[in-house]
Amino acid sequence: MRIYIGHQQAISVEDFAELALGTPVELWLGVEGETDEERAAREDAARDILAENPDLPDGLIRMAAQVIEQNPDLFDVIPLTRPTHRRTARKGVAA
Repeated sequence: MRIYIGHQQAISVEDFAELALGTPVELWLGVEGETDEERAAREDAARDILAENPDLPDGLIRMAAQVIEQNPDLFDVIPLTRPTHRRTARKGVAA
């Protein structure tokens, strides 16, 4: 199944998020190993985007709520149980 945001095809989850946000996800989350200068520049850019689009956070919250409403199974949690017995070494068998 192909997914399009506007006229752009989302090939991966990252593509989908970037197209839905209108900005790269890394702008908001950062990247591993970024320097203090890179972080400051990224945060400045994010502040500029938010200043130009003050409704962006509300739109993202609405979009997230719609996704959750349409896909309630996203948060289905299956509890994992631990075995009640412990493994013990059998006589004559190395553990």
